[in-house]
Amino acid sequence: MPKSKFLLSTALLVASSTSAFAQTATAQSESESSQERGSVDDFHNNDAIVVTAPYLDRLDILAGTSVLTGDQLTNDLRGQIGDSLTKLPGISSTSFAPGSSRPVLRGFQGPRVRVLTDGIGALDASNTSVDHAVTIDPLTAQSIEVLRGPAVLLFGGDAIGGAVNVIDKRIPRDVPEEAFHLDAVGGYGSAANDYSIGGSLDVPLTDSLVFHINGAYRDTDDVDISGFVLAPELRNEVLAQVAEETEEGNLDEAAELTETANQRGTIANTASRTVSAATGLAYITDGGNIGFSVSYYDTDYGVPSRPGAEHGHGDEDAGGEEEEEEGPVTIGLEQIRADLRAGVNLGDGFFEALNIRAGYSDYEHTEFEGDEIGTVFTVEGIEARAELVQNERNGWRGVIGTQFLARDFNAIGAEAFVPKNTVESIALFTIQEIDLGNFEVEVAGRYDSTNISSNAVNFDRSFDSLSGALGFAYAPDDSPLKVGVNLSRSERAPSPEELLSDGPHIATQAFEIGNPNFTTEKSWGGELYARWNSDDIQLSATVYANFFDDYIFETETGEEEDGLPVFQFFQQDATYYGFEASASFVVARAGGFEFVTDGVADYVRAKVTDGGGPVPRIPPLRLLGGIGAQSDAIDLRAELEWSDSQNRVSAFETPTDSFTMVNASAAWRPLGKDGGVTLLASANNIFNVNARRHASFTKDFVPLAGRDIRISAKFSF
Repeated sequence: MPKSKFLLSTALLVASSTSAFAQTATAQSESESSQERGSVDDFHNNDAIVVTAPYLDRLDILAGTSVLTGDQLTNDLRGQIGDSLTKLPGISSTSFAPGSSRPVLRGFQGPRVRVLTDGIGALDASNTSVDHAVTIDPLTAQSIEVLRGPAVLLFGGDAIGGAVNVIDKRIPRDVPEEAFHLDAVGGYGSAANDYSIGGSLDVPLTDSLVFHINGAYRDTDDVDISGFVLAPELRNEVLAQVAEETEEGNLDEAAELTETANQRGTIANTASRTVSAATGLAYITDGGNIGFSVSYYDTDYGVPSRPGAEHGHGDEDAGGEEEEEEGPVTIGLEQIRADLRAGVNLGDGFFEALNIRAGYSDYEHTEFEGDEIGTVFTVEGIEARAELVQNERNGWRGVIGTQFLARDFNAIGAEAFVPKNTVESIALFTIQEIDLGNFEVEVAGRYDSTNISSNAVNFDRSFDSLSGALGFAYAPDDSPLKVGVNLSRSERAPSPEELLSDGPHIATQAFEIGNPNFTTEKSWGGELYARWNSDDIQLSATVYANFFDDYIFETETGEEEDGLPVFQFFQQDATYYGFEASASFVVARAGGFEFVTDGVADYVRAKVTDGGGPVPRIPPLRLLGGIGAQSDAIDLRAELEWSDSQNRVSAFETPTDSFTMVNASAAWRPLGKDGGVTLLASANNIFNVNARRHASFTKDFVPLAGRDIRISAKFSF
């Protein structure tokens, strides 16, 4: 990205936010989610959990919203955001490795799922490849919102699957009433000898000025599992190779393959270490706010090895033989980031407020092969958005906004599978809601103009994308019932990776091939939903379908290049359909406790039309149910998660066995509900089953953790 464009964009944003700052006002949002009993009296926490759309009191187009916060967030904290969300409806995880895991929403992953921090993209390389970590530390999160369906048009026409928005504290939203406010969390997990600690401090410098600082540290060993590392089908393949090598007299090779096939109990090269830190300053008055922050993220993690994927770079020794690379693959990643948030009150006219959000990132990660540097990836980018919020008039309310993204990507090394490229996009969007009493109507639209260029391969193309959504909702008077339908048309430009990939990638241990002639991907979608929200019963069910023209997907071809399996991107029509549901019932009250039972179910089925077969890496049917007892001081819970087998697989994709895991947890607030101290303990995968996520690129040699006993503590003063 040219420096002049970055400086100009930043100057325009700052000028917009400060020109009317004396009139600034911050709008508050209202969450439809029930408040968690375990939440403490924290000035960061308020009834406005869903802050993604502060311009609407209630955004009904968010038919598939989930929020993770409070004790549940603390209990489910993992090193990567994807692994922290898998108990929510409709969500799986890429689970590439403990150090790298992105969310999978409704079977979608990669560029179809946006991962955001406070409404702005992570500005890393995690959507470039499944082995790249997300540069958002869950330890610093205040809450995590998961948005599915057409509402994600607010954040990108490409986010067909949905968006995950992490709300953190780097830019303060409130002025503490006390001399300082301290939040801290720490924990230990036995399955990976996982130690973690994080904390944040907010100090009011004046009645309007707040200083913030936070930091977090996590260190893990290799992950313990149950049973063999290799899935049965892959293990049988390796054992067949053992027999061949033995028959040919290659006893050393046979012994090495035997050791690989018999690995069990621990996944080698899965240790990780992560450090993050941030500081911020915000000026907050009755009229509004302006704030900025600077943050740092650093992680090192191992990439487990796929058996049979070892290869050389084509260098030959004196005997003419190719030299094979030695040593495990590890990734070292760093990001420095700056963020700005501001709001301007525009009075009682047509527009109520102007909200601005911007982020800048300087990112680099290095893929090591043993002690040798393999490939270095760099990303420099800026993303900014501005929203004009309308005053409500006769039941009509909404927002009009614009969004800008510029990203420079470069890969340097023998396995730079994507050439240096630049992405620039600008978008206009709006969402409008009309309240007609028992009926509500919503209309959303978005236009994106995207340019992708690469001088290295003489590539320069522009894509225009148009997306829209229409929603109807009905809520009878004095009834907890709401039903609705959403229709959407989404369009996204191909990513640089889908267009330009052409080479070996050591971390994924694959030879990846794109197609520079791809056109935009189009989708028509629909949702039907019903919700019931009363004091004792909360129900939500959604059925959905998406029909794609020119759907882009990556699949294994069965060929080899440079000693690696070839994974190629194709474009063909496809269909997705599925459902997600959740329920919670208070079945009894006694002795100061509420006794609750709850459950989650989700399923997605996807196929490439015209004989293309199933879409790769689609999660199977999943059911999760639990029972619990909740009080002001103590929460107890036991749950069972069952995942069906997945036998609908694409060519060269292996099936995945079903599994059942049993978990239990307890939370104790020794100083009471508002005392600011929570102690938690949990036992996950109590019966130590061998489980694998079908959505994972590495599921045949990276199973989920075995029995994991976790303890943690959370403080807020």
